[in-house]
Amino acid sequence: MLSQEPTPRESGDTDESSDSDADRSAGRAAGAGQRSPGRPAPDGAGPDPFVGQGLLDSEMGPSSAMAHLYRGEIHRMKFWRERLDRTTNWAVIVLAAVLTWAFSSEQNPHYLLLIGNVVLATFLVIEARRYRAYDIWRSRVRTLQQQVWATGLDEGEPTDADWRADLAEDYRQPTIKITAEEAIAHRLRRIYLPLLAVLDAAWVVRVTAFGPEPWPASAAIGVVPGTVVTGLLALLFAAAVVVACRPRTWHADAELRTEALRKERGAAGDDHADGLAGRPEDD
Repeated sequence: MLSQEPTPRESGDTDESSDSDADRSAGRAAGAGQRSPGRPAPDGAGPDPFVGQGLLDSEMGPSSAMAHLYRGEIHRMKFWRERLDRTTNWAVIVLAAVLTWAFSSEQNPHYLLLIGNVVLATFLVIEARRYRAYDIWRSRVRTLQQQVWATGLDEGEPTDADWRADLAEDYRQPTIKITAEEAIAHRLRRIYLPLLAVLDAAWVVRVTAFGPEPWPASAAIGVVPGTVVTGLLALLFAAAVVVACRPRTWHADAELRTEALRKERGAAGDDHADGLAGRPEDD
C-alpha cells in the first residue's frame, strides 16, 4: 500500500496542537509555582513569597478583586449605618412619647421627663458602641476612596504612601480606631445633645409653668429638694456639652463635622478647577 503523506493543512494543525500542548504545560508549571499563602512549595522551601504579587498594581487599574472588595466593605458600612439609624429612631420615639405623656395632664409627675434623660443616655451609650464598630468599616471605605478611586479619577498620586501596608494590617488584625469618649462626643454633636436640650427645656417648662407649686418646690422629688434636682440636671447637661464641644484631636477620618470644613473643601475644589482651566490645551 502507498503511504499517504500529510497535507500542509494537517501539518499545520499538528504544529498548532504541539504549540498548544507546550503552552498548557508551561501554564501548569507556572500555576504550580503560585501557591496559596501558607502552603509550602514542593521542594520544601516554604511559602511562595510571590503570591498576590501584582494584584493591585497601579498600571492594572482597579482590578476585579478590588471592585469586589470595595463592594463588600460598602455593604458592611451600610449595615452598621442602618444599626446607628435604628437606635436614633428609638431615641426620637421615646422622646416624643415622654413629652406627650408628661404634658397630657397636670397630675402626671414631672420626673418622668428625668427618666427620659436616663433612657436617652442609655441609647447614647449603645449608639456610641455601634459607632465605634461602624468606624472600622467606614475607615476602610474612605481609604479605598481616597487612595484608589480618587487617584484613578484625577490620575494623581496616593496621598498616603503607606496606605497598602496599613490596610493590609487592618485586614489581618481589625482594631477599633476611636475611643469611647470620641464616639460619645460625635453622637452627642450629631443627635443626642439637641434631644437632651429639648427634654431638659420641657422639664423646666413643666415645673415652672405647669407645676402645682412655684419653683423650686415644684421640682422636688420625694425628700430631694427642688434646688438639688435642678442643680444636678444642669450639671449633667453641662457635662454633656463639655464632652461634645471641648477641643480634641478627632481620630475618625474624613467625617464632615462643621460647615466651615465643607466650605474649605469647596474652596479647595474651586482652586483646583481654576488651575485645570488655566492649563494650556494639548496640541
